[in-house]
Amino acid sequence: QVQYVESGGGLVQPGGSLRLSCVASGMTFSLVDMGWYRQAPGKQRELVARISTTHRTNYADSVKGRFTISRDNARNTVYLQMNSLKPEDTAVYYCNAPTQAFGWGQGTQVTVSS
Repeated sequence: QVQYVESGGGLVQPGGSLRLSCVASGMTFSLVDMGWYRQAPGKQRELVARISTTHRTNYADSVKGRFTISRDNARNTVYLQMNSLKPEDTAVYYCNAPTQAFGWGQGTQVTVSS
């Protein structure tokens, strides 16, 4: 059974930074693309960053230039470095494999507010 444990969220002021981590288990991590998603109150979950098995990355326009996704296959971990945070980045952040029908973890709350 695939499981994800996301961590690293918190309350940060606008312009601040956070680094999210997601440890995956129950799958061959190195063989799947991974992504970070977010869901803000009243909105649908959206994919904000994706990293392929060959470390190619893609970003939603709303986070491009501010967020960086990376992965460590030895640790079964995917990261999201978030800089220059804005109030509109406030959401619960989740990791998952975009091309697989896996379930979701509990997510980690990111709140950007002064």
